[in-house]
Amino acid sequence: MRQVEIHRNGELAGILTEEKRNSYVFRYNDLYYKDSAKAAISLSLPKTQKEYRNQNLFPFFYNMLSEGVNRKLQSTQLKIDEEDSFGLLMATAQYDTIGAITIKPVNE
Repeated sequence: MRQVEIHRNGELAGILTEEKRNSYVFRYNDLYYKDSAKAAISLSLPKTQKEYRNQNLFPFFYNMLSEGVNRKLQSTQLKIDEEDSFGLLMATAQYDTIGAITIKPVNE
């Protein structure tokens, strides 16, 4: 199991978990959820207290990844399987992302 914190404008918005290769869960942080001034991280993941579950990495997060030659280059340089989208997300979406969302690995 691997987890990352999802930050919106530097504030913890929720936790994304890869339970296994075909099982993903996203849940909003309780404090973030309760603050009505804070927006949802995406239209496809509206603010709710329920867990979102999917067999594939949620499209919102998958679309943060590089494609094609750039993905191949990143996976080679980072020594991450090109098919390991969650691993690539953990390695590449921490600092220089487009938009308000950044991702930080959860240290266990």
